[in-house]
Amino acid sequence: MINPDGNIFETFAASASKNGNKTAVIYLGTRFSYKTVLRLSENFAASLKAAGVEPGERIILYIPNSVHWVVAWLGIQRAGAVVVPITPIYTKHDLIYIANDSGAKHIVCSDTNFGYVKQAIPETGLEKAIAVKLTDLLPGWKKLFGWTFDKVSKGKVSKEDDTLWFGKMVKKKADPMDLPPLAQKGTDTAELIYTGGTTKFPKGVPISHGLYLESAGEQIAIPDPLFEPEENVILGSAPLFHILGQTCALSTLLVGGAIVLMPKVNLDAIFDAVQRMKATTLIGVPTLYRMILDHDRIDFYDLSSLVYAFNGGDVLPEEISNRWRKKFNNPIYQGYGATETCGGVTMCPTDEENPPKSIGRVVPSKTVKLVDPATLSPVAPGEQGEALVHSDRMVRAYWNKPEETQEAFVEIEGDLYYRTADVLTLDENGHYYFVDRTVDTIKHKGYRVSSSEIEGVLQENAAVIGACVVGIPDEKVGERIKAFVVLKEDVKGITGYDLIKWCRKRLAGYKVPQYIEFRDMLPKSKVGKLLRREVRSEEERRKEG
Repeated sequence: MINPDGNIFETFAASASKNGNKTAVIYLGTRFSYKTVLRLSENFAASLKAAGVEPGERIILYIPNSVHWVVAWLGIQRAGAVVVPITPIYTKHDLIYIANDSGAKHIVCSDTNFGYVKQAIPETGLEKAIAVKLTDLLPGWKKLFGWTFDKVSKGKVSKEDDTLWFGKMVKKKADPMDLPPLAQKGTDTAELIYTGGTTKFPKGVPISHGLYLESAGEQIAIPDPLFEPEENVILGSAPLFHILGQTCALSTLLVGGAIVLMPKVNLDAIFDAVQRMKATTLIGVPTLYRMILDHDRIDFYDLSSLVYAFNGGDVLPEEISNRWRKKFNNPIYQGYGATETCGGVTMCPTDEENPPKSIGRVVPSKTVKLVDPATLSPVAPGEQGEALVHSDRMVRAYWNKPEETQEAFVEIEGDLYYRTADVLTLDENGHYYFVDRTVDTIKHKGYRVSSSEIEGVLQENAAVIGACVVGIPDEKVGERIKAFVVLKEDVKGITGYDLIKWCRKRLAGYKVPQYIEFRDMLPKSKVGKLLRREVRSEEERRKEG
């Protein structure tokens, strides 16, 4: 049982004390025991303190899924600092914004994205980079194999005084006197997770130790009827910088399970890991499940150990659900949540048959109201309503975003609620169903992508006078990103490819539009507000023929 009044590191340390030599992390086929991960995390924490890291300081974590990510995440918290996890595919543009908004002074990055860090340092308050080689901590023969057959991505890291090396920091044995006391309480901030949402700039969501422990404890316990928590081996394909990967996969380290990590998604590698490691759990988004079912070598592997498949990040199409059940004789369980709610608000139980398309029942720590979005009045039973979410340990405000906080959080009868802007329904048996989402958020490959952020980047181009970005439904990736652009009258020779290239330099890969369509004008309201819904309706009519 996880105690939400403590802090994350002491909860992991208690799990490590109990499980000792048991495998905690499997990374590229190498097993790391609980006591090894604990030792490396404490060494890293002591090295951070020696480098001048202060309690409460924000530290950016900018590396792919790996044992290094886990060690750094735990070590930063052991040092009393706050983790700022971000996707490793962020560009210089994104990195500068996150660094300045969070006020981070240190960043943990891989050698392959060190170039972006070096470019960002002069424009931010970043003082030191901690460089990670993804072969750090692996046996020598694996490093040699990777280098010999060019299987390891290589990046150049400058040797200036402001660069530290992760590999050296985790090997320097920590003296108990080198470590600060574990003073964080459940109410203290553990990490600052940035979410795109519907505004132009990403918003920092402060997740407290108590909120994470409470939410993660509920979500990792969902498959308990299927196997003992200590027997759970999770294929951690969901990114750890995302709340889905943290609460539904990483959290197994708090209860004695194991997590299999790989830096990028490769289906054959996933299949092989499931077969060899006898993985019991797979965490993914609809795109991953479709890719698995469509893979032409799926029958070459024994995937029978997988008994709990969980879908998050987007609604699972019924067609994929039916194909998975037919193929593996097990369902894909669904859940619903957001970064602001620390993941799961509703989860499908595993000890009963869930209705088709259900996203589950409300978890014990949360309260949900379905309301009319205009009046915030409760809707009648069975009717559609915007979901408002409350919990005792909930996020109460965005970091440095008072206006967005006022829009997203509302007080009702003395309790604070988060406005999800998602429309749900509830049946008479307590099962929730997803109906629709806020129209200005695009769901692409499981990511929430802000329309206005992409529009802002396009409009920074000197040739562009107006832009409108919408999601186009696509069964493979959820929605594809399409931009409608108005050019200045005197501009000649600008192509869609030119603008896509412009976006690639300023946006993470998953945010770059797949299509550009040029227009003479864009629909706007009487007060000049862009009417994305009209553009979206035009696309729907065009698709219908």
